[in-house]
Amino acid sequence: MISTTAILKEIQIMNNKTGQNQLFFLHWLDRTSRFFSGIRLPEWFHKEDKNYHPFRIMVDKEISDHVKSWRFIILIAIIALTCLGSMYTAITNISKAVKPDDPVDAFFFLKLFTLSDGTMPSFFVFIGFLGPLLGIGLGFDAINSEQNKGTLSRILSQPIHRDYLINAKFVAALVVISVMLFALSFLVTGLGLIMIGIPPTAEEFLRIVTFVLLSIIYVAFWLNLSILFSVWFRQPATSALASIAVWLFFTVFSVLIISLISKAIAPSETATPQQILHYEHLKLNLMRFLPNELFSEATTTLLMPTVRSLGPLTMEQVYGTIPGPLPLSQSLLLVWPQVTGLIAASILCFVVSYVLFMRREIRPR
Repeated sequence: MISTTAILKEIQIMNNKTGQNQLFFLHWLDRTSRFFSGIRLPEWFHKEDKNYHPFRIMVDKEISDHVKSWRFIILIAIIALTCLGSMYTAITNISKAVKPDDPVDAFFFLKLFTLSDGTMPSFFVFIGFLGPLLGIGLGFDAINSEQNKGTLSRILSQPIHRDYLINAKFVAALVVISVMLFALSFLVTGLGLIMIGIPPTAEEFLRIVTFVLLSIIYVAFWLNLSILFSVWFRQPATSALASIAVWLFFTVFSVLIISLISKAIAPSETATPQQILHYEHLKLNLMRFLPNELFSEATTTLLMPTVRSLGPLTMEQVYGTIPGPLPLSQSLLLVWPQVTGLIAASILCFVVSYVLFMRREIRPR
């Protein structure tokens, strides 16, 4: 029989060999890194425990606060119930919308997001209406609540960059919004697949994913706007009212104002076709100052491939065209100005809030 001493000696020899192999590997990797980059291995490579970056810790903390808050639970419950209700309406009326020998039926699955019977709006209309509330709800007290609680000065007294705070607020809220919209859209897709038994094609799936990405950009604009008001105003109630006031203005009152302006500058009955076309272009351009109008035009084009133009056309432009759905690439080219406008508006709001926050006095009075 093998003695215990011999077993321990063998184990020690194996450990020495293993240690030598590890040292050789580390030495080789260190020499290789110095050869290619002229620097030594990073410090975290020699540590057993890897410390997370402070920015990541702040983002994780903000995500946890959002997910556990009653405000987020109420918002996601409202949006989920309304969207599921619109999906049920679309499924119950989808058989009436299908027509024989119609090229649009090649995109049968997209009707789950666009079909409505008039009693309840479609899925993308609900996202366009309730999405701003989600962005406002997650951002209206991002900065001023921290200052009112006295935690803002405590956080920034730590050895971290000042802009980590506002960047973490935005990234965390954007991650929560993205996960929620993707989960909700895929939930509707999965339930629709179970109910109608027809899987989406590759182009339909790509159009749905593109629609979700566009929805995230649209909600991010309202998130950045609410963060701007949270930096601007000291009280969360004031920033919330300001954000909701802007949302109501763009949704309701701006449409009434543009209608009054359009009525005032409407051409006479004896106007030429060029004057009428110029009037329609002017009215359309005024509507495109509204973010909800940009989102509506972009989502309509993406989810309805038969939309070939977003403006008035003359008879010369229509003559000779063959009706049919556009491919995804052409639909993206058609809505690229709308997408660029939403991204630019979102970046503008974030830049203004960033500059105001970096210049703000955070010490308690």
